[in-house]
Amino acid sequence: MSSLKDAELGAFTFFASALPHDVCGSNGLPLTPNSIKILGRFQILKTIVHPRLCQCVDISRGKHERLVVVAEHYEKSLEDLLILCLAYETLQGLEYMNRHKMVHRALAPHNILLDGEGHVKLAKFGLYHITDLGADVDFPIGYPSYLAPEVIAQGIVKPTDPTQCERPLPSGPKSDVWSLGIIIFELCVVGRKLFQSLDIPEKLKLILALDCVDDIVTVLGEEHGCLDILKNLPENVLVLLRKCLTFHPTKRPTTTDLLVDSVFKEVTPKYTPFHKSAGLFSPTLRCADLILPDDISLLYKDETSDFLAERSIEEVYYLWCLAGGDLEKELMSKGIIRSKPPICTLPNLVLEDGESFGQGRDRSSLLDDTTVTLSLCQLRNRLKDVPGEAYYPLLGEDQSNVPHSSSNSELSTSTLPLIIRERDTEYQLNRIVLFDRLLNAYPYKKHLIWKEARVDIPPLLRGLTWAALLGVEGAIQDKYDMTDKDTPIPTDRQIEVDIPRCHQYDELLSSPEGHAKFRRVLKAWVVSHPNLVYWQGLDSLCAPFLYLNFNNEALAYACMSAFIPKYLYNFFLKDNSHVIQEYLTVFSQMIAFHDPELSNHLNEIGFIPDLYAIPWFLTMFTHVFPLHKIFHLWDTLLLGNASFPFCIGVAILQQLRVRLLANGFNECILLFSDLPEIDIERCVQESINLFCWTPKSATYRQHAQMPKLTSDINGVSRPSSTLNTDYQEFIKTDLGRESITLSELKSEISPRISVEDLIDLCELTVPSLPKLSSKKSKSIKPKLLVVDIRHSEDFNRGHIQGSINMPFGTAFTSEGDLAPCPASNTLQNFKGKVIVTVGHVAQNAAEFAAHLVKLCFPRVCILDGGINKMKLTGLLTVPSPQI
Repeated sequence: MSSLKDAELGAFTFFASALPHDVCGSNGLPLTPNSIKILGRFQILKTIVHPRLCQCVDISRGKHERLVVVAEHYEKSLEDLLILCLAYETLQGLEYMNRHKMVHRALAPHNILLDGEGHVKLAKFGLYHITDLGADVDFPIGYPSYLAPEVIAQGIVKPTDPTQCERPLPSGPKSDVWSLGIIIFELCVVGRKLFQSLDIPEKLKLILALDCVDDIVTVLGEEHGCLDILKNLPENVLVLLRKCLTFHPTKRPTTTDLLVDSVFKEVTPKYTPFHKSAGLFSPTLRCADLILPDDISLLYKDETSDFLAERSIEEVYYLWCLAGGDLEKELMSKGIIRSKPPICTLPNLVLEDGESFGQGRDRSSLLDDTTVTLSLCQLRNRLKDVPGEAYYPLLGEDQSNVPHSSSNSELSTSTLPLIIRERDTEYQLNRIVLFDRLLNAYPYKKHLIWKEARVDIPPLLRGLTWAALLGVEGAIQDKYDMTDKDTPIPTDRQIEVDIPRCHQYDELLSSPEGHAKFRRVLKAWVVSHPNLVYWQGLDSLCAPFLYLNFNNEALAYACMSAFIPKYLYNFFLKDNSHVIQEYLTVFSQMIAFHDPELSNHLNEIGFIPDLYAIPWFLTMFTHVFPLHKIFHLWDTLLLGNASFPFCIGVAILQQLRVRLLANGFNECILLFSDLPEIDIERCVQESINLFCWTPKSATYRQHAQMPKLTSDINGVSRPSSTLNTDYQEFIKTDLGRESITLSELKSEISPRISVEDLIDLCELTVPSLPKLSSKKSKSIKPKLLVVDIRHSEDFNRGHIQGSINMPFGTAFTSEGDLAPCPASNTLQNFKGKVIVTVGHVAQNAAEFAAHLVKLCFPRVCILDGGINKMKLTGLLTVPSPQI
């Protein structure tokens, strides 16, 4: 991405051809508007960065098929500075376009701009590509005076049937060589414009008449009275003109041929070949092309330096929009967009006597070639108080989580709601600069990316940040390229059916280019995972990654491939019923753990998670929420482990809690058929709170992937226990959760937790392994209570320190209430905190926990393995004999 430097942002507008409203495609769906097709094709132009091309920044779709293109712009053009040697730079830009299978077709002096150093920048180089060779607009691409003879001979061909894929014959790259020849000719004869005295039909006739001319340059010189000027030109210039102005395209040289031609032997030493820098997720060394200047002091920037000009054009435009920039308003102020009263837009006015008055053709649908420079004054004024050091933050380990600014307003912004922070210009500048530096240091600074992502993620860099959080590394492009995405496979039909229904409200994903990218990424995933199959919902799962990495399919595929094993391990097996059923059962236990009243009500009316939660978890909520909500939700989801989606599901239910408790089965079905508006920021905050209250082993699933490290919601990677490392293997084999059958799991209302978790939560030491533990013995934390349901005799023989004894047989009255006793009072005092039931038999502990859930005790769980597994630790205590 090139920096702003001395460039400006320019905008120009045009209309796409309107399609009939009553026509559908072969699939029975309405035709995709031409403006959306153009919007999809435009995206690739953002990736074409070259010193000789004006970088494309953005495209905006307005009313009535209006499109506004924003690109790098300069006030000077070739019309202002006529230097023949600039032909070489123009050829460099054209040759780079040709490598990307693009043709300029609209080459003219005013589209060859000059930067502050006088170097060429080609403007509007993607117009021919994004309009599908001119098929999607009502105006021709190119200027009659500069079009090549073969282009003129072809004429303008418009598709007659919008439902068919008719396309005009494409112009070849050699047509730009002819246009360049005409421009060079005009440069040589300063002040003369070819064919200016003729109208368009006569221009075209004259150009086509050159077919029988041997020396076109001489004939044009005679025709325009400038033959004497041509005779005084250097020989190499005349040779270049004759080669460019070769009538037959088969004999005309290509841009590549001309760049190595001897006519430029005196020009080529000035230029070094352009090499695109290595991408972020690439095996190539990213710092290979970094060169320090001989004088290090040149890197020093004083307080008066234009720091904003050092940022990329994409960043500057993004900040310009945040600072109040409005493309249509800018174009209206320059008279490019004009509004008309509705009566003036009627094609004809018919009077009573039948006389009609009509207006001429509406020329607003034709191309207005004016480019409007977008003023950055408002943005610069907004950022005037941002100190210079904010553009170059330090990446130390003790780095603060707040934006790097000394102003109190910036510090306070970090505490505002996320939606406000994302629209604050100064705050986003700080976050973008910081994340840009951190991502450039990936994977070395991955831990700091995690740390900063806990605060928020700047939308402009969300795609790359997600990839870093998912641990994407290596030669992802090579792997994607080697995957067969073309050979037909059995799932092709289902993919074709699903894509036109997936987030089609979004203009980018609904474009034909978006559909094609969807298809390739999904097929790449299916082909590269032969043990898994395509299930409906995979397209929704792909949508966020494709949207954020629209021009980098390999990265979208890599992110998706890293996301699924972490959160949806084995969900896409051919027979995934056992995985789904286990997942939903654990989710039911999480509802009972966090909200027993809601759990009791849903179970009473038979509204089980199977009826509503499968699309939630199979698509990680992408099927039920629009993309802008998914972005905020996944910003936090990616910081948690595989159990975090359970907390999101519970948080959604809690937002609907009042309506769910008041409704029966049928009303709940209707409620979830059209899910009400969910406050995502509140959902995220509640999910984090639920996650922090949930013991790690409570969400254990035997069909889940077993990670080497468990990441908590704070982004800290840690082993599965906080105990001594040497103690890990002992815990893993003896004190962890044991697998149970699905029927056993379904029979239990409350989740189980492992002995390992209990030791961790109680902060107890292991007497049998004193050398492995450095902690001092502690009693149970006030936030946790262990309820031992064995007989009092067994309890007195040995129990967990700090636990209370409530024998199962006498704990409840015949009505199901707690029997009055001191232990019951203690239990009531701990209501709202974690309660662990312990017994000899798991069934008794599960029944006791179920009774507590019926009494609306939250956070009730069962000790897996009971007291017998606890004996292995040597942590049981015996009450001192009373004297």
